[in-house]
Amino acid sequence: MSLARFSLDGKVALVTGSGRGLGRAIAKGVADAGAAVVTTSRTAAEAESAATEIRGDGGRAISMAADVSDPAACTALVERTVAEFGRIDVLICNAGIILPALAEDATQQELDQTLRINVGGYLYCAQAAERHMTPQGGGSIVMTSSNASLVAFPELLTYNISKSGVDMMVRTLAVEWGERNIRVNAFNPGYMDHIMSRSEGYERNPAVEEMIRRNTPMRRRGRVEEVVSVAIFLASDASSFITGTVLPVDGGWCAL
Repeated sequence: MSLARFSLDGKVALVTGSGRGLGRAIAKGVADAGAAVVTTSRTAAEAESAATEIRGDGGRAISMAADVSDPAACTALVERTVAEFGRIDVLICNAGIILPALAEDATQQELDQTLRINVGGYLYCAQAAERHMTPQGGGSIVMTSSNASLVAFPELLTYNISKSGVDMMVRTLAVEWGERNIRVNAFNPGYMDHIMSRSEGYERNPAVEEMIRRNTPMRRRGRVEEVVSVAIFLASDASSFITGTVLPVDGGWCAL
């Protein structure tokens, strides 16, 4: 099999939540794989910074600020993508929020906000993308979930619920849109060595790091590039017969 199937040459990708952190790394990776990329964040400066980095490395990218909890904003994102590049082949839903709290302390506002962004934002962008992917003959939708959808993490009730919703959304959209040649998949990261943590001089708690080491069969955090490569695989033709899949990328955490 030719490795060309892993390439995104000639494809157009929209990556939400790509102004910083993991989303930015994914946008950069997708661009390195050959795609033209639209970066987006609620903060225009962050989105443009990511696009500028991609262009500086020889890629094609534009940016747009958007709040994905607003369906109209999601539609505008996709419409801008198509207006600029003529199509949308890949949608990577990554924008998200996490509001830690004990279960008994979780508020209606926290639940509403988490679901609006982590579930609603993914659905609204997927719906907007489908309206273009169907007439053009298909596409790939990739969603950043979490292994918190597969095992219960304490003090993260609303986040756990939202990511479980993402996993079921993936399966449902895959079933409904399969005949349209629209593939929908998710990857579920565990504890990652986030690039933002390194750049901001984040100091880790040794007790937390020992807990992660003890509960991860590979005995370490994941590296950002190990998640980016999975996103590229699911976006590319190399995964052309994979849909409705929720893929843990957690060093074996969920296998325990």
